Amino acid sequence: MANSSGFKKVVLAYSGGLDTSVILKWLQEQYGCEVVTFTADLGQGEELEPAREKALRAGVKPENIYIEDVREEFVRDFVFPMMRANALYEGEYQLGTSIARPLISKRLVEIAHATGADAVAHGATGKGNDQVRFELSAYALDPDIRVIAPWREWDLNSRSKLIAFAEAHQIAIAKDKRGEAPFSVDANLLHTSSEGKVLEDPGDIAPDYVFQRTVAPEDAPDQPELVTISFERGDPVSVNGEQLSPANLLARLNEIGGRHGCGRLDFVENRFVGMKSRGIYETPGGAVLLAGHRGIEQITLDRGAGHLKDELMPRYAELIYNGFWFSPEREMLQAAIDKSQEFVSGDVTLKVYKGQAVVISRRSTNSLYSAAHVTFEEDAVYDQKDAAGFIRLNALRLKLLSRRNAMARK
Repeated sequence: MANSSGFKKVVLAYSGGLDTSVILKWLQEQYGCEVVTFTADLGQGEELEPAREKALRAGVKPENIYIEDVREEFVRDFVFPMMRANALYEGEYQLGTSIARPLISKRLVEIAHATGADAVAHGATGKGNDQVRFELSAYALDPDIRVIAPWREWDLNSRSKLIAFAEAHQIAIAKDKRGEAPFSVDANLLHTSSEGKVLEDPGDIAPDYVFQRTVAPEDAPDQPELVTISFERGDPVSVNGEQLSPANLLARLNEIGGRHGCGRLDFVENRFVGMKSRGIYETPGGAVLLAGHRGIEQITLDRGAGHLKDELMPRYAELIYNGFWFSPEREMLQAAIDKSQEFVSGDVTLKVYKGQAVVISRRSTNSLYSAAHVTFEEDAVYDQKDAAGFIRLNALRLKLLSRRNAMARK
């Protein structure tokens, strides 16, 4: 077809699955444009070379196929900064999907600049959060970038229509994609997220086969495993004394947490677009890491700084969930969080057992814990009589309020 859209070249976030394979062909037909594919290895545990073969079969030029291992960048520059904040959305979700989207958007925009593309495209639906995350990140990095979101444009609004389109265009379909898939999965090195189909009714118990990275806690080993994580300035640097790169460290904790059933979450969340959604999340390494990080903060972080961090955390987590990683407010909060981590260094030992990761010891040369002050034995550093004045001063306003209120009731 003649190209009247103005799009000559488009960079597509491409997995090689049914949706993005259909999108690739749809872009070629709808816009008559050249397509550049970008496939990111975020540690999802899948072989990515088939995506190259599928793109080639769809007519994408070899030089326009980008398959990149971004696992180290993902953990170092996105997961670890988030972990310094102990971020949880709505008190439970470790933001595994949310934190991957800004990195994908960053590379889409960079590849668009490098290849002279007119636009970027993604396969997120018009009902979800990911469309917001992809596009807010892209516009923050390039205010003039154009974004194509096929799910908001086409009439292929069902799985059966996607399959019919694929068959009509001789697009290979995985056998498990025929008919109704049992659920949808997003995965990276931090987590797996499963949604839809058999999980849509929050009143139904999720079937066991949904879980992919963790054994059921009741089936986990009957003996606990001790794990020591060393931290430097808030970031983990070693496990059981072995120095590991960020991605390898998280992978190691995934192995440990996974075999003990850690990090399972059945969660009904409030999407940014307004609806509630039920998902099954697995974050085995993240659960162990979060517990360990809070453990080292307990002895190295001042009370005022720690309490302020806990107050800021929900706002920080919400910004990531809603797609505002590249916003000035997230960067401002990150600066405050990173400042708090200046002395958060030391070793934490956890007991990992039957779905739980529990801190059992903490050591740091930067510790604020003073045994001399908290001992129940006789000491020479704390005069207990000082507490009387402290209490009187703090009680003063309460006494004045009580007297005022008593007079008002007479």
